[in-house]
Amino acid sequence: MAQAVARHCRAAIGAAGPACVAVKPQLACFERLGADGLQALEDTVAAAHEHGLLVLADGKRGDVPVTAHAYGQALVGATDTPWGQVTGLGADAFTANPLLGRDSLEPLLEAADAAGAGCFCLVRTSNPGAADVQDLRGPDGPVHESLARIVAELGESRVGDCGLSSVGAVTGATRPEHLERLRELMPRAIFLLPGVGAQGGAVEDLAAAFRPHPAAGLVTASRSIVNAGEGDDAPAAAATAAEKLREAAWALAC
Repeated sequence: MAQAVARHCRAAIGAAGPACVAVKPQLACFERLGADGLQALEDTVAAAHEHGLLVLADGKRGDVPVTAHAYGQALVGATDTPWGQVTGLGADAFTANPLLGRDSLEPLLEAADAAGAGCFCLVRTSNPGAADVQDLRGPDGPVHESLARIVAELGESRVGDCGLSSVGAVTGATRPEHLERLRELMPRAIFLLPGVGAQGGAVEDLAAAFRPHPAAGLVTASRSIVNAGEGDDAPAAAATAAEKLREAAWALAC
């Protein structure tokens, strides 16, 4: 089963990759297959890099600092052992859950800094239930605005030559009405924009995400690309779906 998953991912990358800048593997979909699934994940990362694509590991990691340190080693770093160094996944970026606070993020960001990688913190996610917590109001506004302030503060010292930070934010495309305010709070953050396609989000509604720089928004789509066709038509359909998304995002960014 895991070998079939790896072949499927490699085929999807080969078909849709020319229209993409990154591949975003959902770690749970591989982890549920056990050790063979982790091998399939490594194969998928290798395939993405072979095609010149970045890898954004979507695991939404977040824990107390000692465990967050281990997550950083697993995602973008390495672990020293008496029998030699064990390398991690080799991702170029990953998603993180900031709800445990700044000290839970710091080990992840230190690992990302050492590897030249990026971190995307959950701020306002695309699922309907996000409002249950992320939209609750506190003394300084909704929770998602408090999370945005943390992202902005952690990213201040991590701004590159292009003016964007290596600390980004997950801001769902299904609630574009929040993007204007979130962009005010996080002017240097790259916005990861899930929810386009199967979840109902539309690229045309995401202009605020791209305001500071053409690379300030990363539109993500999964099911609408990999499920675009069936059988022999699947590769061409995936390529067409990815190219249409690329054209729409590029038109908005420019």
